[in-house]
Amino acid sequence: MQIITTYVKISILYVKGEIYLQNKSVKIIAQNKKAYHDYFVLEKYEAGIALYGTEVKSVRLGQVNLKDSFCKIYNGELYALGIHISPYEKGNIFNKDALREKKLLMHKKEIMRLNGNVARDGYSLIPLSLYFSGSKVKAEIGLCKGKKLYDKRDSDAKKSAERTIERTMKGQRDEI
Repeated sequence: MQIITTYVKISILYVKGEIYLQNKSVKIIAQNKKAYHDYFVLEKYEAGIALYGTEVKSVRLGQVNLKDSFCKIYNGELYALGIHISPYEKGNIFNKDALREKKLLMHKKEIMRLNGNVARDGYSLIPLSLYFSGSKVKAEIGLCKGKKLYDKRDSDAKKSAERTIERTMKGQRDEI
């Protein structure tokens, strides 16, 4: 298993007409690349995630899998299902079930708006990535619409065309 870490430095935050300087580093833990293949991502939201201590330690080690995960809204609360966080090796009796429902923390208004979109328009809520923002674990949730098979073929064709163009451009640059 390969752990990929990416650091992004955030310096300016613009909230309600005011600018705040912020020096938090964001460390990406896991990404759901399959979601980008299977869905059109229309909007992205940030949500906190409620975890136990041994789960956080396991997340710090990068033992997270977002494949086949999705979100549901129960009684006005948002839950992520299918996020696999491996049990912490040294956690003994304090370890929780690897596939338990994890509560996502968002504002009530945002959850109700998402609930309306999911119920009315047939969209899905899919976790796109997990990352550390400072010392807190955050989840990036996408409001997604499913792709048809021909959409997947089109996007694969576009990606391969872009790769071939990049290769040829790189070859031309090396010759000069």
